[in-house]
Amino acid sequence: MDECGSRIRRRVSLPKRNRPSLGCIFGAPTAAELEPGDEGKEEEEMVAENRRRKTAGVLPVEVQPLLLSDSPECLVLGGGDTNPDLLRHVPTDRGVGDQPDDSEVDMFGDYDSFTENSFIAQVDDLEQKYMQLPEHRKHATDFATENLCSESIKNKLSITTIGNLTELQTDKHTENQSGYEGVTIEPGADLLYDVPSSQPIYFENLQNSSNDLGDHSMKERDWKSSSHNTVNEEPPHNCIEQPQQNDESSSKVRTSSDMNRRKSIKDHLKNAMTGNAKAQTPIFSRSKQLKDTLVSEEINVAKKTIESSSNDLGPFYSLPSKVRDLYAQFKGIEKLYEWQHSCLTLNSVQERKNLIYSLPTSGGKTLVAEILMLQELLCCRKDVLMILPYVAIVQEKISGLSSFGIELGFFVEEYAGSKGRFPPTKRREKKSLYIATIEKGHSLVNSLIETGRIDSLGLVVVDELHMIGEGSRGATLEMTLAKILYTSKTTQIIGMSATLNNVEDLQKFLQAEYYTSQFRPVELKEYLKINDTIYEVDSKAENGMTFSRLLNYKYSDTLKKMDPDHLVALVTEVIPNYSCLVFCPSKKNCENVAEMICKFLSKEYLKHKEKEKCEVIKNLKNIGNGNLCPVLKRTIPFGVAYHHSGLTSDERKLLEEAYSTGVLCLFTCTSTLAAGVNLPARRVILRAPYVAKEFLKRNQYKQMIGRAGRAGIDTIGESILILQEKDKQQVLELITKPLENCYSHLVQEFTKGIQTLFLSLIGLKIATNLDDIYHFMNGTFFGVQQKVLLKEKSLWEITVESLRYLTEKGLLQKDTIYKSEEEVQYNFHITKLGRASFKGTIDLAYCDILYRDLKKGLEGLVLESLLHLIYLTTPYDLVSQCNPDWMIYFRQFSQLSPAEQNVAAILGVSESFIGKKASGQAIGKKVDKDVVNRLYLSFILYTLLKETNIWTVSEKFNMPRGYIQNLLTGTASFSSCVLHFCEELEEFWVYRALLVELTKKLTYCVKAELIPLMEVTGVLEGRAKQLYSAGYKSLMHLANANPEVLVRTIDHLSRRQAKQIVSSAKMLLHEKAEALQEEVEELLRLPSDFPGAVASSTDKA
Repeated sequence: MDECGSRIRRRVSLPKRNRPSLGCIFGAPTAAELEPGDEGKEEEEMVAENRRRKTAGVLPVEVQPLLLSDSPECLVLGGGDTNPDLLRHVPTDRGVGDQPDDSEVDMFGDYDSFTENSFIAQVDDLEQKYMQLPEHRKHATDFATENLCSESIKNKLSITTIGNLTELQTDKHTENQSGYEGVTIEPGADLLYDVPSSQPIYFENLQNSSNDLGDHSMKERDWKSSSHNTVNEEPPHNCIEQPQQNDESSSKVRTSSDMNRRKSIKDHLKNAMTGNAKAQTPIFSRSKQLKDTLVSEEINVAKKTIESSSNDLGPFYSLPSKVRDLYAQFKGIEKLYEWQHSCLTLNSVQERKNLIYSLPTSGGKTLVAEILMLQELLCCRKDVLMILPYVAIVQEKISGLSSFGIELGFFVEEYAGSKGRFPPTKRREKKSLYIATIEKGHSLVNSLIETGRIDSLGLVVVDELHMIGEGSRGATLEMTLAKILYTSKTTQIIGMSATLNNVEDLQKFLQAEYYTSQFRPVELKEYLKINDTIYEVDSKAENGMTFSRLLNYKYSDTLKKMDPDHLVALVTEVIPNYSCLVFCPSKKNCENVAEMICKFLSKEYLKHKEKEKCEVIKNLKNIGNGNLCPVLKRTIPFGVAYHHSGLTSDERKLLEEAYSTGVLCLFTCTSTLAAGVNLPARRVILRAPYVAKEFLKRNQYKQMIGRAGRAGIDTIGESILILQEKDKQQVLELITKPLENCYSHLVQEFTKGIQTLFLSLIGLKIATNLDDIYHFMNGTFFGVQQKVLLKEKSLWEITVESLRYLTEKGLLQKDTIYKSEEEVQYNFHITKLGRASFKGTIDLAYCDILYRDLKKGLEGLVLESLLHLIYLTTPYDLVSQCNPDWMIYFRQFSQLSPAEQNVAAILGVSESFIGKKASGQAIGKKVDKDVVNRLYLSFILYTLLKETNIWTVSEKFNMPRGYIQNLLTGTASFSSCVLHFCEELEEFWVYRALLVELTKKLTYCVKAELIPLMEVTGVLEGRAKQLYSAGYKSLMHLANANPEVLVRTIDHLSRRQAKQIVSSAKMLLHEKAEALQEEVEELLRLPSDFPGAVASSTDKA
């Protein structure tokens, strides 16, 4: 500062003569505006100037740049860069140009006589006291003889008059706003630093701007913008109160001021202003100013461009090129189809509008969804929810996307069965991709709404959108989407399906754009087979089909009897070199057809990939603890297997892997495979136009034949529907009619639909009165279709009835509010039982029964075994499907321990009752059938948890192993629901810890040492046993495993599967580590409601 060689000129703010307030701020006039006679007083005025400057070092002065636009009542003068044109427009009592000499004007008017408490008196007193300090006298002399910085220092004095007191405060925030943080002003320091040091530095930089023009422009722009923000944030009259500690210093100053005042304050300030006016005005080049302005504008434009395109991270649809490389590496996708490119570049997609798109099966719909999800996760930095119809597909998708999460830095979280955390973990930096079933997706959205985090969900992707019209699951999906639409305006919804017809209704419901294409990567040809003649489906033909060919296959009499539909002839045209799917009407028919085909296949089929088939059989035995289905034992050597829900999850996964790798070439399957995992084939054969006993629907037909044609492998796909003459007319209608319309089941599914919806709306406070609930209903898919679906009652009537039912059931309470004599409003709030029911996603048909059973259980809960707890968590909806084998029931009952028999006695089921049922005797005493059946299912589950072997339990209870596993999965899920139910009711505190452990046991149903391995998506019991035997005993072992070593060590494990297992393990490990890290930071973070924190924030304000 001392080397600057120019003067510091300060601006003085004074009130206008006719204004009682001190709120307006004046500046000293420029040198050009002063009278010539003033120049002779320069030396005297410089001394006064120095005194005034020292005073500023003691007083807490608020120093800020002052903008002309800040206060229309204030006049700003002085400074070489002040525009004279602007001054003419400042509203004042007299014109600026008409001002006489300062020395001749009474600038203070009525303020000439000051009280002891006045501001200017304090200024003078402090000045005198300050000058008496010896350490400052020499400096004052030196300061008067030197020239300092040539630039003006812009100061603003903020003054508030409160009664007779005038208070003053320094705005410390200005230092940070100017761009130079950490510079402080300390009383008693060198006087050069009495002004905020950020401002001299700034003007010093301006002087040296010719050395670095670009840097100067950026700093000037940033400083101006921050200064402007500071001014705009202030109160209208710049009134800021002074801290209380200034009162003490004021009293001390008053004592010294009486002794040390030497001259009139009026003269003192007049001279100071005259001295200010003598300061030299810096001369700037006009061209340089224009150049600086131009550079500043260019930088502004560049910055705006960067900000607007901040979501564009790279060349691959705004994603880094690494994403394209990962698709090539993990999925072998080098290039997108033309329709995929068109869809991703749609204006509606770019503008983040909701979108529905529909293409034939195998058209590549999922890839578009994945790219959109990655854009949301990486570019928009928001969480994503993907809703899929089945648990198996959720697990398949998680396995496929975990490697992307590891490479690109986001989490992939599973919400299926009993898995999933509510509310989801709030991540610090990385975003989460939630992959969920329909039911878990609904619970996830509820928890996000409840915690106020629904806006963190940037995108929701729904696969198989047509399922919105399928029973209770469709109603749940509709509720989920309706809540998202109602509560979040920033969440984008993408829906996709291969079988949509009434798209207009869905568009209206989702407020979405629609994109469709008939693209298929592989051409599909549809055929019909009647007797031994094959016809090609042709929409241009008169009856919808044209003759194609006759089957040329020599059939023996025996073969004709066994295979009247010529299935052997049809499959042998493609297997074993190509794959084939045969859809059968029932599970039993699948097994029979597989065995029949194998009986008539030649021995040559046994040699095709013989070694690999032996491995499949060996692995099936391992996962079954030495047990192997006799049908599969006979069919797998021929490359044939059946596929339906009767298989265990381990068996199904193993067979699907063998089919995908070409070891198995033929599946006989039910229709569920068409909607499940992706297993395409060269030829698809429909054994009959029936699913069970119901005639095939157009949607089901399209899904089944959509599996024909494998992209990248086949050049053509074929479908053949076998039919009898009696079904010919119906089939012709089937192949020509449009797809079935999709209708809402929200009201049809009463307890799982509209009532559950209303309960959650009120519980989440989305809508709590009758009018709001009715308004919400109008925005649902049902609301869109109400004219078609409602015949007898109106939507209003249904709404009122449902709310009345919930109130009568004790789940809601109604409050009546009288707004006026005529107007009445009905408000609703949820009861404790209602909240527990909606939090646990309990079917409202059973919530009161569950409450009663849990309450009764508290009276005598038997904890010597798990039987009582298992009974309380056995799903109610499976009870009606149960038909006990009474002999088996009696045998199991007689083997119970005394404690277990006590459980049965508490429930009201006696051994004598079961014995009479087993022997067929008449029963006089009435026993609740549902309790008896539920206890039978509990026996199955209890035995399974003890033995952990589905095969053994299957034989013991004479039930299909697939049914037993479905029972286990359903019970694990329901146990999780009961746990959430109990968490909301204080009286059930005892169940909370018990059900956490029980849910884990039911979820995995294996020995404890295998559970850490089975937490990894895609690792089931059989694979977990293999890994454990090979030395991989923990999650850390798997996460650090080498996929190549795994392939060599583990039997029948492909390289792709090994990579997926390692990726899933790494993802899970990262999730756990992140959760622990966040927990640590949360513990160390100062609580937001900490009393001291509140006080400090108040002081800052």
